[in-house]
Amino acid sequence: MRDARIEQPFADGTYAFRLGYGQISELQEKCDCGPMRLLSRLQSGDWNIEDVFETIRLGLIGGGMEPKEALKLAGRYVKERPPLENQPLALAIVFAGLAGAPDEPVGE
Repeated sequence: MRDARIEQPFADGTYAFRLGYGQISELQEKCDCGPMRLLSRLQSGDWNIEDVFETIRLGLIGGGMEPKEALKLAGRYVKERPPLENQPLALAIVFAGLAGAPDEPVGE
């Protein structure tokens, strides 16, 4: 089974990010759109800053981080940084959540 977990450099280290069903459901509510629409917004440049913040925060939680710590880390390294800096990471997290991580074998 595909886990959709990716490890990416972020903030002060390398972190695990994963959007499982629960995180995708919450992300839909926070961003007021479905996951494919969010993916499209992140790809096309039609995203808003909450799309990036919430994707990273929920990706950290799905990756195993405690919610309070994820909120703190995302607040510090997303909200206090230039918005374009974290858009590629948000895009990678959503893509992996929908399609699986690039290095995961299909069908296992």
